[in-house]
Amino acid sequence: MTPIAPLITSFLREHMPIEQGCSPHTCETYAHAFRLLFIFASKRLGIKPSQICIEQIDAALILDFLSHIEEQRGNCAATRNGRLAAVKAFIRYVEFRVPSALAQAQQIHAIPSKRHDQGLVRHLTMDEVRAILNAPNTTTRLGIRDRAMLHLCFAGGLRVSELVGLLLESVRLERTPSVRVVGKGRRERCLPLWKETTADLRAWMAVRGAPPVPELFMNAEGTAMTRAGFEYILDKHVCSARKSCPSLK
Repeated sequence: MTPIAPLITSFLREHMPIEQGCSPHTCETYAHAFRLLFIFASKRLGIKPSQICIEQIDAALILDFLSHIEEQRGNCAATRNGRLAAVKAFIRYVEFRVPSALAQAQQIHAIPSKRHDQGLVRHLTMDEVRAILNAPNTTTRLGIRDRAMLHLCFAGGLRVSELVGLLLESVRLERTPSVRVVGKGRRERCLPLWKETTADLRAWMAVRGAPPVPELFMNAEGTAMTRAGFEYILDKHVCSARKSCPSLK
């Protein structure tokens, strides 16, 4: 029997970030998937997560786990497929290190992703965007930060992970204002900034200060903004903007 602990540790700490060059967000997402899997497997097998062996993570257990996260946790098919993708990536890594698990790996790779409908994402109108941008109280430091974040997100079409991971050194406000974004797959792109966006970013830079973090935006404690933190801020301002723009849902 082969303990899974050293394999998952090297997979998450070395293989993904160093060998594969995965982003911190991707590594965090995969780590969460395995956290859920090991909690499930621990209860199913009646042992501690640290005692789980790779031979015990077979196709039958993975299928039960996928059913569990859909039926018990209420996850959608897309989330289920994401968890399966994380498991398959780890199993590919295991294949080269535990040859005795090749037949087991083949069975796991054969587990299909679930087909699901993908609804059309509704776009915001200019009035709705303007209502959200006007929601933050720009007489306060955090209000200035929120408006700059929202404006940059809307104007640049940034993913949340791209926005919260944006470095201060990636912003250029002289001459032709622009921002360099590192996106999915570590692909870089340089985006020119609108005059209004530039003005909001300049306002934020003037009050940002010099906290010991390289990211452009940080939370109230002075540490890097997180996805959850931005989602909370966005929800708060959407609720406020809804008073003047009822079409926001």
